[in-house]
Amino acid sequence: MLNGVEWGEYRLGDLFDINNTLSFNTDKLVDGDEYDYVTRTSTNQGILKSTGFVNKENINEAGVWSLGLLQMDFFYRKKKWYAGQFVRKIVPKIKLAPRVIPFFTAVLNHQKPILLSVLVRNVDDIFKNLKVKLPVKEGKLDFDFMESFIVELEAERIAELSAYLKISGFNNYELSAQELEALESLKTISWDEYRIGDLFDKLKTKKLPYKAKKLPTSPTGKNILPCLTSSFQNQGLNYYAPIDGATVLKNVITIPQNSDVYRAYYQPKDFTVLSDAYAIDWIYDDCKLTRNQYLFMVMCINKVTDLPIYSYKNKLGGWNVVKDKYISLPKANGKIDLDFMNHFISAIIKLAIKEVVIYTDEKIKVTKQVTAARKDTKAGILNQPFTYEEVIEHDTLMVAEESLYNK
Repeated sequence: MLNGVEWGEYRLGDLFDINNTLSFNTDKLVDGDEYDYVTRTSTNQGILKSTGFVNKENINEAGVWSLGLLQMDFFYRKKKWYAGQFVRKIVPKIKLAPRVIPFFTAVLNHQKPILLSVLVRNVDDIFKNLKVKLPVKEGKLDFDFMESFIVELEAERIAELSAYLKISGFNNYELSAQELEALESLKTISWDEYRIGDLFDKLKTKKLPYKAKKLPTSPTGKNILPCLTSSFQNQGLNYYAPIDGATVLKNVITIPQNSDVYRAYYQPKDFTVLSDAYAIDWIYDDCKLTRNQYLFMVMCINKVTDLPIYSYKNKLGGWNVVKDKYISLPKANGKIDLDFMNHFISAIIKLAIKEVVIYTDEKIKVTKQVTAARKDTKAGILNQPFTYEEVIEHDTLMVAEESLYNK
């Protein structure tokens, strides 16, 4: 689609203003969700939490980008927001239709490596003088191309999501009688306490001769096996090592032993242990736990490990500590009620995925309408209202950025 596109060079300062924001700390936040509280973090679109009305003078308008000066990530702000420290506001000088927003977000975020290499005090001047290439037609910005480019990318992402939901069985969100019963009986079922060390045992793994910082953060060459560390991001799997010489595990639970957050995770796919974490497996009986049962167990374990009292300074400790902690599990007829766990987690998954399925179905309908309309007429169709949800938008932006800068 990029073949034959004409490109023009533009100075960012001619397209956007970069402004300081008035800031306050989290102790000023109040109950409510009318406004986003945006910080310099790169997670959750820069949103630390929501808040009600704090004051008028600190409110930032919607329809702009926030720029966190820690990671230099640009996030488009769809609602009014307040800012924490070290956050800039990127205000467009030109009128932008909703559908071109993801295109410009990709363009802005492509400047991240440059902005990370300069001092914070110089960011404003560097930003204004950066030059970017944008599609043009007859000497003007080609918004029609940008819009159609994003529409087609989004259609591809929606199709992939729809196929995944169908293959995984997540496209059916109707609760069965057993799932409804599990939800309704949560407060009335019997529970009993079990020592974690009687339920699980720590798995032995080979020590690997690698340092995390020297390993790639994506599969590269022979480095294709995910490695577990104490990180709580991406379930602790943020590096990749060779399979040779590694202990390959899957369908187990992992727990960090030297971290700021002691959160357990179920690991359904192949991985190995690198450092500061360990894996445990079910030993209580001969039952082979299902995914849903593992997920239920993880929730119960985290009720005694993933607590704010534990940190780097006040460590939880390793398996020698965790194995002696007790967790509550549902019980029926004198045994751990594994069937209840299955049905309960299945119900939660369906409730969580319901909105995604409905959203996907609606987007497919809209995409078909857009495609049909574009065949009939190319005029005006791209100015119809369109909504971008964050899950699909994130994937679309990644592909857009790769496409634009690998053309």
